[in-house]
Amino acid sequence: MVSFEKIDYTTDQFVELYDELPLWSAPFGLLLLEHVPLQSARRIPDVGAGTGFLSVELAQRSMTCVVVAVDPWSAALRRLKSKAERLGLANICAIESSIEDVDLEPESFDLVVSNLGINNFSEPLAAIRKCSQVLKKGGHFVLCTNTRGHMAEFYNAYCVVLQHLGLVQERMSLERHIDHRVDETSLSMLLESGGFAVTNIYRDSFSMRFAGGTALFRHHLIRSAFLPSWAEICPPDQRVKVFTALEQRFNVLAQAQGDLSLSVPMLCVQAINRT
Repeated sequence: MVSFEKIDYTTDQFVELYDELPLWSAPFGLLLLEHVPLQSARRIPDVGAGTGFLSVELAQRSMTCVVVAVDPWSAALRRLKSKAERLGLANICAIESSIEDVDLEPESFDLVVSNLGINNFSEPLAAIRKCSQVLKKGGHFVLCTNTRGHMAEFYNAYCVVLQHLGLVQERMSLERHIDHRVDETSLSMLLESGGFAVTNIYRDSFSMRFAGGTALFRHHLIRSAFLPSWAEICPPDQRVKVFTALEQRFNVLAQAQGDLSLSVPMLCVQAINRT
């Protein structure tokens, strides 16, 4: 049976054991690292730095740069600082703040990066405008994100189960949940509205494979990063029924085809500050 036990993200114990976070962020981060300008970057805010996968890599790959890790998640930043100390990286500093509220000097950076931040900003346009504000004119913004169509295999099955159970309002809520993610067009428009000119877009994808529905819903990454928002779509008295049906559906599917594979499309966007 799927567990809906609440997880406390604020504790150091959670973050120290949360190795699935870099498991999830690494494919995006590696795509970003393929396309980020390293030679010209001297001062770099990492927006939505989390536990520091990208910050640590940038600080090691360009030892002449200073990376400013910005994130409101205090427990994650404590882990980031610990890693930087153990690795002897004096060119990383951390600021506990959302990007919208962070106190950084205008036009003081030549590169901004963000790995998986855009879908989590409470006010995406305000966040993009702040990135433009702290960048020098002509400075680069490079970001990676998952997009609409992410884990389509899961969402298609979820939609079928909700329809089968007659949960019409919940199906509409699921569609809104799916649509909140950016796609290539909406992301480009957002960046342009925030003061940037998009110069390059790189596309890639990867798959997350599971033995079946039971393994999917017991995986710590799924339970901590995705299941809470998936469960919120259903009223509490329907969750066990809905997710039991989903688990069984995925187990049957995996038995027939050899595994359960969820596709994750990725975008890496390069943009230049126009303001």
